[in-house]
Amino acid sequence: MRRFARELGVDLLAVRGSGPKGRVTRGDVQEFVKRTLAAGSADAAAGALRVAALPEVDFTRFGETEEHPLGRIKRISGNHLSACWLNIPHVTQFDEADITALEAFRQEQKAEAARREIKLTFLPFLMKACVGALRQIPEFNTSLSADGERLIHKRYFHIGVAVDTPQGLVVPVIRDVDRKGIFELAGELAEVSSLARAGKLSPAQLQGGCFSISSLGGIGGTAFTPIVNAPEVAILGVSRSAMKPVWDGAAFAPRLMLPLSLSYDHRVIDGAQAARFTTLLATLLGDLRHLLL
Repeated sequence: MRRFARELGVDLLAVRGSGPKGRVTRGDVQEFVKRTLAAGSADAAAGALRVAALPEVDFTRFGETEEHPLGRIKRISGNHLSACWLNIPHVTQFDEADITALEAFRQEQKAEAARREIKLTFLPFLMKACVGALRQIPEFNTSLSADGERLIHKRYFHIGVAVDTPQGLVVPVIRDVDRKGIFELAGELAEVSSLARAGKLSPAQLQGGCFSISSLGGIGGTAFTPIVNAPEVAILGVSRSAMKPVWDGAAFAPRLMLPLSLSYDHRVIDGAQAARFTTLLATLLGDLRHLLL
């Protein structure tokens, strides 16, 4: 009996025996295994994941303290981010895109943007490039079904854009990015960003995203690992662009390079697909004429 239990990985001390004087029988071991497997399946089906709670610390033991309530948005987003981090196997792919020509084109369009009373940032161009990449590698424009058995492909392109507000981070969704021009996207981004900072976004404006972008370019940094915004399967982080010497085959030339940080759900996306996505995105950002092909 001990050998049989050892082969099944069962601790006999955990099994209640039904034989004479409480002796554990072969049937008891088999029944114990069945109950354990059934309980494990139920937990998996319910998405159960038991994580030990962090110990409570009395910080006043070490010095003077004061408490401030955590903002409502941070409380809500914190719960969502924790669930995303615990339920999604994250991997982050890093890359760079040469945006020298794109930045020059953006500067050329500033006069037209001013005429339309619009601030033309880099973000609308990035959104259009992301849609181009999503079209060519459609696995990134999907969601995994609740049972983990099916992949839901989306035929629309709604992009979530992280906005830093005094109350915390929010991600309003810009719908039908594929159908809108650069100036239209710039105007809509300015509008939703203003609503976000005023705390006036509607619930509908925070739902339905296919893919998210988190840009820290205006603040700094060289790379980071953004958390996938479930039920999406990937999120793109961009950091501050910088001039770098890049070898062009004959000499080093100064090029404006944009750091890319692509986090993805490894259940849906593998490393090769992620590398193809960032490579494609870098190509599209390097020359937007590729979007016309």
